[in-house]
Amino acid sequence: QVQLVESGGGLVQAGVSLRLSCAASGRTFSVMGWFRQAPGKEREFVAAIGWGRGNTYYTDSVKERFTISRDNAKNTVYLQMNSLKPEDTAVYYCAVTSRLSRLTTTATYDYWGQGTQVTVSS
Repeated sequence: QVQLVESGGGLVQAGVSLRLSCAASGRTFSVMGWFRQAPGKEREFVAAIGWGRGNTYYTDSVKERFTISRDNAKNTVYLQMNSLKPEDTAVYYCAVTSRLSRLTTTATYDYWGQGTQVTVSS
């Protein structure tokens, strides 16, 4: 059975950093990613990383501020979030998939974590 366990969320002030972690158990996946959902909004893609060459993908609003990485030996994906802004406030979800296309779409992902709250105050 696949389980994704996230950690690292919290309440921080604008401008600081946080690192989210997501450990997957049960099997490995081609792509591990992060999505987020703010109150009243749809869940949106944040970043994803492939297994082999570690290709990374980001939504425009987090480029230059967020970095996704993975430790294949630990089957864990990380999201380093720097220069956080109030608009980054959301529940962040880890997700995994064996597919290699349409990585910005929620339907592409097979399993999801429970979510971790990130709140950025101004």
